[in-house]
Amino acid sequence: MLTLGALIASMPVAALAQWKPTEEVRNYAISGTTGAELYGSIGERGPEVGGQSRVIAHTTFKLTWTRKYERQPDNACKLTVAKPKLTIIYTLPKPSSKLSPSVQASWNSFIEEIRKHERVHGDTIIDMVHEIETLSLGFSAPDDPDCRKIRANLTERLGEISGRQRQRGRDFDRVEMSDGGNVQALILKLVNGP
Repeated sequence: MLTLGALIASMPVAALAQWKPTEEVRNYAISGTTGAELYGSIGERGPEVGGQSRVIAHTTFKLTWTRKYERQPDNACKLTVAKPKLTIIYTLPKPSSKLSPSVQASWNSFIEEIRKHERVHGDTIIDMVHEIETLSLGFSAPDDPDCRKIRANLTERLGEISGRQRQRGRDFDRVEMSDGGNVQALILKLVNGP
């Protein structure tokens, strides 16, 4: 049985390197003239995730695939093309008015670290898509001349990969947002700053 690493290594480089994700940044407006006011505005206007409380920033994605399923001479069905189109969408706060130089400097430091945090989520999404691509190319189902079984089998496996990606994101957030974690330190620095 091939491991994922061995499977990736055995694939032609061109097959795995023909696409690149695009990124989209969606800003939401916040107001305030101090770090505390800016953070208060984030609490009022930040994105709601899953109907829960508002968050500072959020990363999501749009993923579509070009796939080609081919019936094989032995009545198996094989996935011969699996090309993703991935857009990573970052939602970040942006002050709606000019800030004083000291508050702007504090804000710049805060938002740069928030961007870094969200990029980790973006990286886990990219890793997930690469894993899906690796699994998909050459995926087959025996005795499937109408290419129906393969779709159900693939959907089940993709659900597992997606679940692992979501868990990685939750684990990362749990550490980053814990008491004394990086995000808490960033918030305190912003709120207690100018």
